[in-house]
Amino acid sequence: MINIAQKSKGSMDQASILSMNKTRIQGALTAGNITDLNLAPAARRTPPNTQAGSPPRPHAQAGSPPRSHAQAGSPPRSHAQVGSPPRSHAQPNAPQAASSLRSAPPARKLPAFVKPLQKGQKAPLPAGTANPGILTACFGWNTLNAQCDVDVSAFLLGADGKVIGDSWFVFYGQASSPDKSCQFKTSQSLDRETITIDFQKLNADVKKIVFVLTINEAFAKRLHFGMIKDAYIRILDAHGKECVSFQMTEYYSNVISMMIGEVYLYNGSWKFNAVGNGVAKDLAGLCALYGVEVSD
Repeated sequence: MINIAQKSKGSMDQASILSMNKTRIQGALTAGNITDLNLAPAARRTPPNTQAGSPPRPHAQAGSPPRSHAQAGSPPRSHAQVGSPPRSHAQPNAPQAASSLRSAPPARKLPAFVKPLQKGQKAPLPAGTANPGILTACFGWNTLNAQCDVDVSAFLLGADGKVIGDSWFVFYGQASSPDKSCQFKTSQSLDRETITIDFQKLNADVKKIVFVLTINEAFAKRLHFGMIKDAYIRILDAHGKECVSFQMTEYYSNVISMMIGEVYLYNGSWKFNAVGNGVAKDLAGLCALYGVEVSD
């Protein structure tokens, strides 16, 4: 989830957007240190600071006011899949990391999936209502290469498939949406990261929330999703009961970001779509794809 602090309001410039894949730091984010957001991935593994007496991890302000869009009148658009047919993990002739492929770290245990979907399947969220209450999207994965550091982000889109404002996406650096409906957390339990959605608070202009897994510094280190396995999303209700889940089985050596799933409003009810398609775009590229305004 991304929260980009700026001293002035308005559109983000190109330098700010490109900085999303630099070192993440603690302390107040300014125009001077924003370029350090995505390096030193180990620093991200500490969960957001919530303990009393500890210095809080600041997040950027909401930015410019959200743009209003028309109501959704048609089924959600699916994301185009990039490149060649799916491959189960890296192939022998796939590009290797600049340094030799490192051995895989110890795998984390996967949860028991109660209501699994296959790629492309859709399912209603609790009762198929316009207000499913509070749901939590949980994410996990394992890697075949110790250099692979995966980030979760969520883009809150309007009826046109674009963000309703430049601050309407969340990730580690911006742990809350402007309306406080979506909250990012690093999980201490079975899952690696979570995003909680309070549909009661969700801005009425939001018609879809897309969840994306992105490999940090993938271009620089020549990493790709052929080096990832066991990636999943599961949606839990307010009582921790699984509503739906999706575990990816297809991985690609020509993409670095995967749209793993999305929740979307259709005919007055919220549903889940198991997407599992990827793009060769980093976080900055995803921002451009979903309409986050970037000025030169």
